[in-house]
Amino acid sequence: MRRDFLKLCGMVGLTLACPGGVRSLLAASTREDPPYEGPYYVVFNASGGWDTTYLMDPKGVGEINRLYQEGDILTKGQHKFAPTAKQVHAGGMSNEEFFGEFGQELLVLNGLDYSVNNHSPGARYMATGKLDSMAYPTFAALVAACKGPKCPLSFLTFGNYSATGNVVAMSRVPYLPSLQKIANADAIEGNKRSPYHDDFALDRIEQALQEGNASSAPQPRLPRQERAENMLYAAQVNSKSLQRITPYIPATIPKERLAQQAEIALASFKAGVCVSANLSIGQFDSHANNDVDQMKLIPEFLAGIAYLLRRAEELKIREKLVVVIQSEMGRTPNYNKGNGKDHWSIGSIMFMGPGIRGDRVIGATDEKQFQVPLDPQTLNQDKEKGIRVRPEHIHSALRQLAGITDHSLSKKFPLGIPAKEELHSLWGA
Repeated sequence: MRRDFLKLCGMVGLTLACPGGVRSLLAASTREDPPYEGPYYVVFNASGGWDTTYLMDPKGVGEINRLYQEGDILTKGQHKFAPTAKQVHAGGMSNEEFFGEFGQELLVLNGLDYSVNNHSPGARYMATGKLDSMAYPTFAALVAACKGPKCPLSFLTFGNYSATGNVVAMSRVPYLPSLQKIANADAIEGNKRSPYHDDFALDRIEQALQEGNASSAPQPRLPRQERAENMLYAAQVNSKSLQRITPYIPATIPKERLAQQAEIALASFKAGVCVSANLSIGQFDSHANNDVDQMKLIPEFLAGIAYLLRRAEELKIREKLVVVIQSEMGRTPNYNKGNGKDHWSIGSIMFMGPGIRGDRVIGATDEKQFQVPLDPQTLNQDKEKGIRVRPEHIHSALRQLAGITDHSLSKKFPLGIPAKEELHSLWGA
């Protein structure tokens, strides 16, 4: 809490340090960093492994699914999708509605080779583009570190694999009331009408701190003490920026899981204190009763994506949102004895946002749900000479889209893709 921070400083007379020395400290304390104005990056995770045959890669043959036949498959523009309107319950969104509303903006890639059948390595691989290392940051963390490392909530995460590679701080704000408290730390329970200090008192306190810092900063300190003081100073400076969130926190809290996450992320984006957010819901691991579980979760998942996009439109930041929609694995093309489907290492991924040409489908799986290789130059199917598109190919393309390929932090975490395997014109620009 800001009040506790100020009390602590006053009690122990802490010397606050910053990399640029006293002059840098004084300058920082008298000005607020400008808001980050986008692009904003959102990664939606269907944690547990979605059944793509009930979404963007429909199969109506060989009893791969039991809810529709080949002739029931629907199309909208270039997209093909499973008919789900009859299976959607209240609060969910059918494929018909989703592709009807967003298909023109949507890029689908089918036939993605996850390479593994286990959740933990699969989630790590999809999040970072690196299967054989636990040191790599997720794309959301990396892009936050490259584009807005000083943002107070630069990288927000709500679950799934969220490693940062120590390049940016991870922020977790699970509930909207928590965001209210963070945004108004110098108020009782985050209520702006009940501040701990009047503005003039805060100004006097900050002035006294500044004068104290100037007189004592040159004194030598232990690294541990200096690090702690830096963290306290960052909390003081960031508290001002976080106040910008307040006008964008909704008065009514939505009931849906993804909608709540979306509100926290969007308020932070709009306030200019956040670069990226990792949104997630789980329970997609449908080893039993696959059809029932997937038809409950996929519509909820799509409704959450739609909520974020519509709300972003209201906040006038929709055109700045880059959205990645993924899962760490698919489901088998056959049912087990419990009417479920097990882990399958082939799946799909979807994208939308600025710089991404929509109404496109790249890649494919065959009638047995095996990957069809792609020519990375033309993005056409090429069973003989094509490559198996894997998460590192996707992450390399995402870095290019974000303009961070040549950033020093990206170079610190190379993906090791030969130049001849880069996916040319994936985004269609």
